[in-house]
Amino acid sequence: MPEVTTAAHKAGDFFVDYEEKVFPDVQADPGEKALVTFHTVAFEGSIGLVNLLQVSRLMSKGFDTSVLLYGPGVTLGVQRGFPKLNDEAFPGHLAMNNRLVKIIEDGGKVYACRFALQALYGHGEPSLIPGIKPISPLDVLDIVLMHRKENAFILDTWTM
Repeated sequence: MPEVTTAAHKAGDFFVDYEEKVFPDVQADPGEKALVTFHTVAFEGSIGLVNLLQVSRLMSKGFDTSVLLYGPGVTLGVQRGFPKLNDEAFPGHLAMNNRLVKIIEDGGKVYACRFALQALYGHGEPSLIPGIKPISPLDVLDIVLMHRKENAFILDTWTM
């Protein structure tokens, strides 16, 4: 049987070159916009949190950034906590909520479809994180078309 002679990994070790950046750090031109859409259920995978982090990255690059929560995506924008709202039941429990709050504080715009909020998930507008703007289901397509006409970068987020 082969003998393992490699030392055990320890805190502070790294396994990849985390300093090399292959591509240039692209920044937004003045007035450039971005839209990130979410049609994903909160906590069903990492895509909600990962692309909320992408929203923050787009903002840091200078994009005038909007977020669209529609369909199951509205579940990302619902206030949560346990045992009370905004109580974090375990570390990271409110990561998506906290990221949305940060996006709004940093000047990002967040919209949530009223139809999905009420008809699909049984929530009213008071359930939303403060600062999220409820919109008509007829606005869901129009916000995408508006951004398309403005040559915005659009990142569509879906969970299948």
